[in-house]
Amino acid sequence: MLHVLTHNILPVFSMLALGFLLGRTGRISFEEARTVNRVAFLVLQPALIFPLIASVNFHQFDFVALAGYALCQAIAFTLAYLVARRLFGREHLESWLLAMCVVFVNTLLYIWPISFLIYGEAAALPITAIVAWDSAFSFAFFIITTDVMAGRSEGALRRVAGNPVLIAILLGAIVNLVALSLPEPLLTAARFAGAGAAPLTLLALGVILSRHALMPSPVILGISGLKLLGFPLLVWLALTLGQADTAWQPLLVLTAAGPSGAMAFSLAMLHGIRTDIIAPVVIWTSILSLISLSWLA
Repeated sequence: MLHVLTHNILPVFSMLALGFLLGRTGRISFEEARTVNRVAFLVLQPALIFPLIASVNFHQFDFVALAGYALCQAIAFTLAYLVARRLFGREHLESWLLAMCVVFVNTLLYIWPISFLIYGEAAALPITAIVAWDSAFSFAFFIITTDVMAGRSEGALRRVAGNPVLIAILLGAIVNLVALSLPEPLLTAARFAGAGAAPLTLLALGVILSRHALMPSPVILGISGLKLLGFPLLVWLALTLGQADTAWQPLLVLTAAGPSGAMAFSLAMLHGIRTDIIAPVVIWTSILSLISLSWLA
């Protein structure tokens, strides 16, 4: 456990922590971090995910395990929304995004590099499957529903259609399905650019989150607990009862135990929804997941 923490998880987490420190000390401004994040989102993340989807073997996907994971997302999301709305009395849209924090994991930029450091190529199929699912379906679902509820439905489909990560997934899937052989220089360029996606995005995220207080409150602890304990436990139970592939189960549980993705925070900023709870949830789940991920791995 200690070796996994120090050699596989902390090196990835260090970029987020470094960004937080540089933001708190004023070495990198909020505007600079947003620019870096935008470049990573428009250029580096698509370059990372395109060759991943283009080369993966879809026929080897365990769709039963994927369906179980998706069902757990739906159950955990509903429970988290009710907890935030009814128990903690948060506003509707804030509760919606807090529930998103519970089920939308920082998979591509955090779990993916960690899992490859720990498991090597064995992590390729399960983690790629979750990246594809969350990017193509969960991501689009939350963009559209939040836009509609915030009264901005006229631009929702345009934002989804123009999303560079979704475009990279679509192009990668087409290349994969038609068995198109890509030029090696193109793949080399994509891998070269994609290698910077995770560190730059995590660094920028740390700077952006550094503007928020860390003091935990009952609602922060409650949502973080559902994310780091409730959701992984639910996924483990569903995959165990569903007799999922033994090679997939630990990786999907590991994914479920990862920190909240920053997309809920980004959507809250876009629509003017308060972030004083959402941002600390992202921060605390990132910190506390060091323990849960080390233990599960």
